[in-house]
Amino acid sequence: MYRKQMKLQKIFCLIALAASVVVFIYSLGIMTDLYDCLYSTMMDASDINNTWVDGSQVYYYMQGFNRSFLSRSIVLLLLACLLFIVNTDKRRKYYIANYVSVALFCAFDLFLVIWAHMNIEAYKALWLQVDFEALKVFAENFKSTYSESTFWFDIHYAVFALSIAAAALLVFNTYWKICLMKEESRLIKEGKGKEEA
Repeated sequence: MYRKQMKLQKIFCLIALAASVVVFIYSLGIMTDLYDCLYSTMMDASDINNTWVDGSQVYYYMQGFNRSFLSRSIVLLLLACLLFIVNTDKRRKYYIANYVSVALFCAFDLFLVIWAHMNIEAYKALWLQVDFEALKVFAENFKSTYSESTFWFDIHYAVFALSIAAAALLVFNTYWKICLMKEESRLIKEGKGKEEA
């Protein structure tokens, strides 16, 4: 049973790393449509209300969130790497560092998902308030990109589902590991008791 568990714990740690990479890539791409469609509509960057398209200010409103999301996704990626630094992927027995690394990853992952989800939904609502008729006219006149897609907002459900699943697998793996360690200790004690008898 230990062999199977150790094989799976490596896979679970790799899934956590892969999920962190996906979150990081998503943080880089989330503003793609907003930049392509709205950046050129702003006539004066120092005055965001000076725009060809009402509602295009969402591009500037979202800048701060995007910077924070990017930096926090890097923290999540580093916490995933910590799992490998303390050998959570290959230890037969877990020590304090292993429990701490799993706890840090899972807690920060949950925080990031809740925080980002709330912000993304709020900015999606602002995106949907853009005057798309004016944006379409602007795009036709200035040969720029036009889109009404909410793809980059909606895909966060899949990205964060993967991230939460990775954290859940790490929690499951830790519980499984604790059970196996307790069982092993019990068998060792029983073996010593028989030897003494």
